[in-house]
Amino acid sequence: MNDLTRAYIELLQRDRRFAPGAYEFIREALAYAQDVLEMGGKIESGSGEAEQHLTGQELCEAVRRLALDQFGLMARTVLNNWGIHSTRDIGDIVYNLIELGVMRKSRHDRREDFYDVYDFEEAFDRSFEITLPES
Repeated sequence: MNDLTRAYIELLQRDRRFAPGAYEFIREALAYAQDVLEMGGKIESGSGEAEQHLTGQELCEAVRRLALDQFGLMARTVLNNWGIHSTRDIGDIVYNLIELGVMRKSRHDRREDFYDVYDFEEAFDRSFEITLPES
């Protein structure tokens, strides 16, 4: 077992609020935001090289869009099943991943950046639209 796997297991034992799938989904949402949605700006890393960086609000929006794309009307149910009930939970997962060294933060990032970005019921239930392909 490698060190990262061991660290994940310890994290899941220490913070039982979130299922393993929640962590994987947040990592997928980060990649989705950068690669598909082309979100994020460049910031200088500690090594002097520019790295792509998302704000907490951008990552929350990417989570919302990816969940709706992947799960449709079941998006909120799936996220809730993993323990994600609010954007604050997204921030808690991100900061757990930062603690593991899986994600990084800039000196401007704060946990509060994830607080109340959107209401889950509004974002996943009321704003959902079914689109049909044009014939």
